[in-house]
Amino acid sequence: MKASVLTEYRRVEWQEVETPKIDDSQVLVKVSYASICGSDQHIFNGEFHPRTKTPLIMGHEFGGTIVEVGRRVSGYKAGDRVAVDPIYWCAQCPACRLKHYPACSSLKLLGIDSNGGFGQYVAVKDFMLYRLGENISDRHAAMIELLSIGFHACNRAGIKKDDTVLIAGAGRVGQCILQAARTITDNTIYMVDILANRLALAEKTWPNVVGINAAEHDPVGVIKELTKGRGVDAAFEAVGHARLIENRLSPVCLCIEAIRGAGTVCVLGLGDEPVSLVMKRLIWKEARIVASRVTHGEFKETIAHLAHGHLKPDALISCEMPASQAQEAFELLESQPQDYLKILLAIP
Repeated sequence: MKASVLTEYRRVEWQEVETPKIDDSQVLVKVSYASICGSDQHIFNGEFHPRTKTPLIMGHEFGGTIVEVGRRVSGYKAGDRVAVDPIYWCAQCPACRLKHYPACSSLKLLGIDSNGGFGQYVAVKDFMLYRLGENISDRHAAMIELLSIGFHACNRAGIKKDDTVLIAGAGRVGQCILQAARTITDNTIYMVDILANRLALAEKTWPNVVGINAAEHDPVGVIKELTKGRGVDAAFEAVGHARLIENRLSPVCLCIEAIRGAGTVCVLGLGDEPVSLVMKRLIWKEARIVASRVTHGEFKETIAHLAHGHLKPDALISCEMPASQAQEAFELLESQPQDYLKILLAIP
């Protein structure tokens, strides 16, 4: 088969590689589309080393069609179109024994810890599969994993009908939190970023979204003014590696200051920078701070909303490129983040 292989950090090549062989509990999926994730960009740059090693076939956001089924697999057959949840867990650690799989102490993902979806075929365990109806396109199948991260974050934060929400970071994850939150609440959602194009995308795509450019305005001041001093019900930190701006709070501190009393802050951004918190600000509000990582079965929720037309995945797709041009796709995402949000790789 052909695959886009990370042969060394910052170098992806379209190569002939061995087609995976399945065991009795796996299926072989012919990949249709895969999507480049922010984590893939970090892998591309060598920032996940030594966890990731080259050569590696990246890609944990993908969908396709089953072409071969292991002997112990039931409920699936060749020809079924599926989305693939890329996570697998140890089933032994304390979190797994509580069935809280995203917190597994040795959680692994296809495309990071083993070969993934940037190739024509991938071997997948049957528990990772979610069947797709005819009304969900192959292109949208590659967006289900990322959209599910948005639903998982909303579930972790306990978003309810009529909640007001702040999302710090209007990138891929922030936009997916917005899509998920919009299926729950019609109230105002505030998006904070320093890239005007991303804020404009959020405002154009969904009603009752207020974009705040942190390079031009103090987000806390704007939110407090627009909520008449109340603050929002829940806030998400989806920035990760933040570029700090003079006279502005860090994203996590921004979220804490922007919530109401007894509000919730949900942190998703995987930044390495230490954050200085004045804990009494959180304590005075008797607020909650929770974390969200990957997904926990939200594929079903996402697929249902896609099937009913409640989500807008095309708004997140900046362009489509053949998988043989993955190197160029990574370079575009790195050099022009204001113009490219998600790039889909078409797998021949």
